[in-house]
Amino acid sequence: MAVAASYLENLTSMAEFRMPLLGADMVAGTLTEWYKHPGDTVRRGDLIAAVDTDKGSIDVEVFEDGVVERMLVEPGQKVPVGTVLAIIATPGGAAPPSVLPGPAVTTSAPAPAPSPPSQPARPEVSPGAAVRASPLARRVAADLGIDLTRVRGTGPGGAIQKEDVEAFGKGRPPEDPTARMRRAIAAAMTRSKREIPHFYVGVTLDFGPATAWLAQWNDRHPPAERLLPAVLLLKATALALAEFPELNARWENDQLKPSEAIHLGVVTSLRAGGLVVPAIHHANRKTCAELMSELRDLVQRARTGTLRSSDLTDGTVSVTNLGERGADRVFGIIYPPQTALVGFGAVATRPWVVANSVVARPVVEASLSGDHRASDGHRGSAFLGAIGRLLEHPEAL
Repeated sequence: MAVAASYLENLTSMAEFRMPLLGADMVAGTLTEWYKHPGDTVRRGDLIAAVDTDKGSIDVEVFEDGVVERMLVEPGQKVPVGTVLAIIATPGGAAPPSVLPGPAVTTSAPAPAPSPPSQPARPEVSPGAAVRASPLARRVAADLGIDLTRVRGTGPGGAIQKEDVEAFGKGRPPEDPTARMRRAIAAAMTRSKREIPHFYVGVTLDFGPATAWLAQWNDRHPPAERLLPAVLLLKATALALAEFPELNARWENDQLKPSEAIHLGVVTSLRAGGLVVPAIHHANRKTCAELMSELRDLVQRARTGTLRSSDLTDGTVSVTNLGERGADRVFGIIYPPQTALVGFGAVATRPWVVANSVVARPVVEASLSGDHRASDGHRGSAFLGAIGRLLEHPEAL
């Protein structure tokens, strides 16, 4: 306790931890659990809370180093995006910011001494838990005297959520989570088509060199290290974006805000239905092998409901690949406030002219959905051309 108190003496500014925007459609979220308590030391990237949204429960990270001073919102409360949830004492000399009103949460837990930075880990269900259920669902079940083993969970991986317990208590089936997610997707896409003046361009890219390179790579590596064609498409997209900053950007407050970092949002379908768009961070800096590993991890976490807030909030441009579904081409809808969405179809063998001869060649249809406020068809076509040129030299990706 003395160590924590000493650490606090060096923290002179206050940072506000707010309800994050975890999707273009999100208006409010329900705080379901605090992972930290007043007096706890936190490091950037630590998980601090769980928030329930229309797309499921999300673990939220803290973006400041410091000590948790107080909580302002109790678990179970639904509050608008941007509401201050907690105050964190951080290094610096700025005056404490104003705080939106909210009930303070107190705790008797002792404050532990600060620990060195560590990799964020998803908090586990409490020991002895017989069923998968959120902490809020357990509290509601206890209040209502409901046996959780009798409740059907509709959350990720069959986890029981608050709504499941409440529905069981009222004697009606819980709301289909897929329908809930579809409404959230509908809201975001409706907003996109209403607010964003889309333009579309598409090209057919020669995937012959990439196919040959992939075959050689996969022959030299065990199954766990083999690459999918999607990895080369992602890497070529990330590298090409460096030349077209207006496509790796956000349109906010009537202004174009390009991003120096390239975080590719990968449109991922969920087994129960619906979509999420988690991001691969700094995709342009990663090798193809690293991208493959991250892609596997991202899809697995999306489908088991273990995504973090940064996975869903950091994307600077989105990529959708419907090739595995057999689609030849896709012209998608931009995920606001981003300014572009890149689409790829299936790799297919088509007639192709090589050295004045028609040969069978693997090709892929690539498309761009762009925001006309940020760019135009000329730049969009040049961008797709840059992807094509990069794919002609896969060994350099």
